Amino acid sequence: MISRLCCAFLLLFLLVPLGAGQVYASEPTVTRIDPVIRDGKLEIDAVVDFQLNEQLRDAAERGLPLYFTADLVISRGRWWWFDETVVDTSQTWRVIYNALTRQWRVGTDALSLPVSSLDEAMDIVRHIRHWAVISVSELDHDVAYQGQLRLRLDTSQLTRPFQVNALNSSSWTLGTPWTNFSFEVAKPQDPS
Repeated sequence: MISRLCCAFLLLFLLVPLGAGQVYASEPTVTRIDPVIRDGKLEIDAVVDFQLNEQLRDAAERGLPLYFTADLVISRGRWWWFDETVVDTSQTWRVIYNALTRQWRVGTDALSLPVSSLDEAMDIVRHIRHWAVISVSELDHDVAYQGQLRLRLDTSQLTRPFQVNALNSSSWTLGTPWTNFSFEVAKPQDPS
């Protein structure tokens, strides 16, 4: 009887896959990048797919500001030397909850907008819009440019105690891998 019971447990253990009770969030990825020319500037529109884990949600709901940084590098190939870096820039969003006013805010630099929830704030971060990165006059026509974009939780801007915690926890390493894209700037057509 005991040997049958042991065999049943062993069989059950072998049939149930490891980690069956765990739910894994999808890996963060940049799903779309659109380089667009508007008003004489090259602007980047992008969509990033990622979800905050419970530890980050809890920290944000307790009033800890979270910083998300998008890094962008655009280069052009040269046959005689290393590729020339045309753009190497970043943009940071701050998401913060004010417990006194019970209001979420999200923004870049000095500009901060009120939003109704953490999910709405994260929607602004996930949908990068109208990021002006360089004047079109600084780009050559009919030349292939290669770009890379990533979005990451920027733990370097957290206060020191949270930076130490972030170093010791995988929950604080949210970020996408670099995503490649390419584009060309077409010559303007003569109006005649």
